[in-house]
Amino acid sequence: MNCNVVIADNGVEALRRLDEVAPDLIISDVMMPEIDGYELLQALRANPRTTDIPIILLTARGREEDIVYGFEFGADDYLVKPVSMAELKARVKAKLDRPPIPASQLRQDRRTGLLKQQAFMQEAQQELSRLEVRDETSYLACIGLGELASMKEYLGSQVDVPVFRQLVALTTFDALPLETMGYGADNHILLLMPQVSTAVVQKRLRLLSQRVAKHKFIVDDEQLRLTPVIGFAPSEAGDSAEQLYDRALSAHSYAGLQLDLEPAEYRPLMGQLAHQTKVKTQAMKKISLRTSLARNGRTIIQISVTLFIGLVLPFIIYIVLGAVGFDISQEVYFLVVIGLLATAVLIWWEGLKSLRRVDPPEIPSDDYPAASAIIAVYLPNEAATIESTIQAFLQLDYPGPLQVILAYNTPRDMFIEKVFQEITQSDKRFTAIRIKNSTSKAQNVNAALASVSGKFVGIFDADHHPDPEAFRRAWRWLANGYDIVQGHCLVRNGASSWIARTVAIEFEGIYAVSHPGRARLHGFGIFGGSNGFWKTDLLRETRMHGFMLTEDIDSTFRVLERGYKIASDPYLISRELAPISVKALWNQRMRWAQGWFQVSLKQILPLLHSSKLSRQQKTGILQLLVWREIYPWVSWQIFPIVGYWAWSMGGFHRIDWFVPILVITTIVTLGTGPAQLIFIWRVADEAIKQHGRWFWSYLVVSFFFYTEFKNLVARVAQVKEAMGERVWQSTPRR
Repeated sequence: MNCNVVIADNGVEALRRLDEVAPDLIISDVMMPEIDGYELLQALRANPRTTDIPIILLTARGREEDIVYGFEFGADDYLVKPVSMAELKARVKAKLDRPPIPASQLRQDRRTGLLKQQAFMQEAQQELSRLEVRDETSYLACIGLGELASMKEYLGSQVDVPVFRQLVALTTFDALPLETMGYGADNHILLLMPQVSTAVVQKRLRLLSQRVAKHKFIVDDEQLRLTPVIGFAPSEAGDSAEQLYDRALSAHSYAGLQLDLEPAEYRPLMGQLAHQTKVKTQAMKKISLRTSLARNGRTIIQISVTLFIGLVLPFIIYIVLGAVGFDISQEVYFLVVIGLLATAVLIWWEGLKSLRRVDPPEIPSDDYPAASAIIAVYLPNEAATIESTIQAFLQLDYPGPLQVILAYNTPRDMFIEKVFQEITQSDKRFTAIRIKNSTSKAQNVNAALASVSGKFVGIFDADHHPDPEAFRRAWRWLANGYDIVQGHCLVRNGASSWIARTVAIEFEGIYAVSHPGRARLHGFGIFGGSNGFWKTDLLRETRMHGFMLTEDIDSTFRVLERGYKIASDPYLISRELAPISVKALWNQRMRWAQGWFQVSLKQILPLLHSSKLSRQQKTGILQLLVWREIYPWVSWQIFPIVGYWAWSMGGFHRIDWFVPILVITTIVTLGTGPAQLIFIWRVADEAIKQHGRWFWSYLVVSFFFYTEFKNLVARVAQVKEAMGERVWQSTPRR
């Protein structure tokens, strides 16, 4: 390999020499006088004349951060000094033979393999120019999926890659001879069909629409039903590709409003409708933005209120009382220490109690009564995943008669309802009931009870996939003295984001450690809303209260007050979806925390006065409904106390940090998190334990962020309840 080499002594000279030569490749050291290799990289990538030139960096250190730093600035390859000449020649040859192309200049979209929109429009313009001479018509179609944008809320932004690859395969299945396909910037496929009649185009697109509607899109382990949205437009004399695209996009927007599986052919009124819809959407976005800003503004104010109540106000009180000779900081400090230690001891105690496996008694195989399942669904929020949930229920291994009831509400007719009808016709165990005017899970469950035929009934959210043996195991509890049994909710999308991974470990702590440990410690379990099984007669008597934000917790304590028994079984498993963003997690946990607070205010006195509950159970209720609400405020109190001490003593350096009780409290409190994680590891499901790194990640995230995040949510929830702000928001699972 013969090369002409131009040498520069430093980065400044290299930039000057580039005005004289146009190299095919640049090899640069990192450590150079005047400007280093990273600065040179930045300058080269910022210059249009040099942005495409392959660059190999030479670095004296092989540290990962140095290499990553170079790639972030635009390096194409790197070598660690001392450099092997043979390896250098090989890498130079590889870059010269296959020079890199910036992603912005690629004609094809890497994710789908289709032409990018700009390249597609160039092809379309050439085709229109050719056809204009022949006086022939071309058609341009925009093909999208109605639920795609919403689906990313629970499966992550990467979901469109496998979905679009499957959509491309469905689209090319019966392609016309001269078709050209591209990938639109607005997440849709562009399809140019030249030299064809309207009838051929309509037939082609209708068949495609039916094929897409029937297809089950596979994303990781999820099976999704998605609604095709297709609009198309014919070319007219003198059309540019942009004009044809605009008309096809108007038809696509119209089809998106209908969601009736019919490909929409462009009509002039559609352009007006699209414009009106765009204006209306912009207005709605402004209103929504205004509403969002108002809600966010209230939340910021509420967080500020908690900061004042929890930190500033106690500090002021200590100063005022200290000024008049009444220093209560020491007494409050000891109360806080006792509270923190007691909480830590309870967490350890629950963990130890959870280690012993308890199984329900076996029963004869022919002693299983009729059973029912109620799946509460909110459409369109959960339309994409509900079919896979239905199939999971129809595959349950239960020896007795099994009835599966889908209780759903929807603001408009949807294609998925036709799927419900097809399943009903093919499997008599399944029934879909549309609950008119329903706005909550409680209404859906209550309405479905009129159709329940089973002796016991399992209640599930729309994303739950119970284990095949779930109903067998649940009945073993109910047949032996229990009225309700709550199972283990296992996260199945933990790989979607760090939030989902965190929740996956947290749920193991809740359902495999805290719930069973607390049930053995206090003598009662808790119904958690999904994967919970009730004796049907008791559920009919109890019902769900839709005015409560957590109707499940409310129903738990209403039945406990009457003396009924709830079991907690960590081996009764159903798999669900966790939120994957901080916003979704905040909304979910805010509803949970405020709902618990509502129940505490409503139920604590009746429960403590109930003659059906033992002292052990009442002690547990005090922990759950009183201390649980107080603790988030107590956990903060060490800060205003220490702040007051520093203020009164003249600085933090004057505080004796090695007081034995402070040291012991710190060690026990900080050690509780790792200890709880050990308990979680011991009893966690194998599907979670195989991800060992999730546990280490949870330890770090919990210590630096998550624990205080949950405490903050609890404090703000109480302020929201005091302000009368009660908003029910379902967790996004579109």
